[in-house]
Amino acid sequence: QVQLVESGGGLVQPGGSLRLSCAASGFTFSSYAMSWYRQAPGKERERVGIITATSGNTNYADSVKGRFTISRDNAKNTVYLQMNSLKPEDTAVYYCAVQTRGYWGQGTQVTVSS
Repeated sequence: QVQLVESGGGLVQPGGSLRLSCAASGFTFSSYAMSWYRQAPGKERERVGIITATSGNTNYADSVKGRFTISRDNAKNTVYLQMNSLKPEDTAVYYCAVQTRGYWGQGTQVTVSS
């Protein structure tokens, strides 16, 4: 049974940081690129970034480039999203996903507000 379980969301002030985690199980984690998406109220889902399976190469949306960093630990079957210099417009539900297989987590809420 495939599971992607995000954690680490919460309320943070503008300029603050959060680190999201996504624990994977039920598939060969190290074989797949992992993505982070987000969806704000009333907006379409947006891909935040992606990390390749083994080389760890990353690509980010322009809106988060230079502020967010994706990493992975294949030994722990976990992918991370480090978010720095957070802005109110980063408020959204954040999801991890294996887009090529249609695997999605349940999401974790991130709220950036003073």
